[in-house]
Amino acid sequence: MIAYWQEFLTIALVHFLAVASPGPDFAIVLKQSLTRGRQYAMITSLGVGAGIGLHVGYSLLGIGIIIASNPEYIRWLSLIAAAYLAYLGWGGLTAKANSAALVKATPVNEAATQSKWRAFVLGFVVNGLNVKATLFFVALFSVVVSVTTPLWVKAGYGLYMMLATAAWFCLVSWLFTIRRYQQKLQDKRHVIDRLMGIVLLLLALRIVWQL
Repeated sequence: MIAYWQEFLTIALVHFLAVASPGPDFAIVLKQSLTRGRQYAMITSLGVGAGIGLHVGYSLLGIGIIIASNPEYIRWLSLIAAAYLAYLGWGGLTAKANSAALVKATPVNEAATQSKWRAFVLGFVVNGLNVKATLFFVALFSVVVSVTTPLWVKAGYGLYMMLATAAWFCLVSWLFTIRRYQQKLQDKRHVIDRLMGIVLLLLALRIVWQL
């Protein structure tokens, strides 16, 4: 049991360093926080956490090793991820500005045209298509976790990482939607949409460049 705790602490540390690093997940949660508000950003954060479950699942089933060892799979997944991020980025760049009256009348945390389900799926897909996350979890379960560790313990590690990821991005969502900043964000929502669109497009270009 002590060995499992040592594994868990190592996993928790490595996972925290990975999840706290800026990337597509952070960018999309930040975008949701600044343009959709706290509720939608937190729902997207839950989607990101659920996406971790996808990576954990196929890592435990051995599918992750097959994907990681096949350059063609990695290439296609990367292209799909880049295309999706580019689509989101283009949507931000081409978003129409709301009138000043409408912006002032509608609180930032309620001015959302997307459904809650769509907000959840957004986080899930962005994380699920992240090839770096695929490689990270394959390496984690291959190097850090012993082959003798029972499946139920590995599943427990995975559940922790799902919850920790969701909690981290919910915290990010909360920090970027503190009430005293909301009015300032309302006045600059169109600018924020465009800036985050540029960030997402740059992330897409970075993925393609690294192929």
